[in-house]
Amino acid sequence: MHTHTIFVISDGTGITAETFGTAIMAQFETKPRLIRIPFVDSIDKCHQAVRQVNHVAEVENKKPIVFTTLVNQEMLDVIETQCKGKVFDMFGTFVRPLEIELGQTSLHRVGRFADISESKEYLERMEAINYTLAHDDGQTHNDLTGADVILVGVSRSGKTPTSLYLAMQFGLKVANYPLIPEDFERKQLPPALEPYRKKLFGLTIDPQRLSSIRNERRPDSKYASLQNCRYEVAEAESMMRRSGIGWLSSTTKSIEEIATTILQEVLPQHLGH
Repeated sequence: MHTHTIFVISDGTGITAETFGTAIMAQFETKPRLIRIPFVDSIDKCHQAVRQVNHVAEVENKKPIVFTTLVNQEMLDVIETQCKGKVFDMFGTFVRPLEIELGQTSLHRVGRFADISESKEYLERMEAINYTLAHDDGQTHNDLTGADVILVGVSRSGKTPTSLYLAMQFGLKVANYPLIPEDFERKQLPPALEPYRKKLFGLTIDPQRLSSIRNERRPDSKYASLQNCRYEVAEAESMMRRSGIGWLSSTTKSIEEIATTILQEVLPQHLGH
């Protein structure tokens, strides 16, 4: 059961505000339920959002927390004056003081993407996502020269979600390869990866956790058995040690933590972007 309802009200997607709000709420011992209300770009939609917040306030008999990134002052006034939640205006908290400090007006584009089809950064990100999807799970050896990072590890160790996060968040082209029984028998990395050793990074995982994840996919199979998971993880870690590539355990780490470690090890220049 959730202990608090969090609303994110935005004139754009609300993803930035949601990420920020979630990070803040993670500092507290609460179990929040998050409701994102995107594309609030009219007074009428503001009133609809207010009704939604106020309904929850009445039903739960508790003030919802509202994070908003509305840039239109008239619409923001509706939220701040009529809403029965505790409102945090993220634009006012951070952007307006920066306007004063920097002596310039902001672009007022919170949550919006101007001329997105013309944005070089956006097009590069789309290209990176397409590349990453095409090179998921060792589907192809083509154009590994174009990869920024190549992840290796046993099946279900977190390679795919980490690859997609790196592509979507940082615009990186990421290939990922599962280590399979043939690799363990040869005690060598897949031959196709040898020329790109400097781009390699390994993921491992606790065998117990791996067995649990695999059992959800293939219950009571050899693939999911604890004995097999222990064998694969031990072989994979030995292989990565022998190959001298960096690696970490994904067992207790978030995708954000894994991605940041990979950037530190393989592409430190991207941390400064």
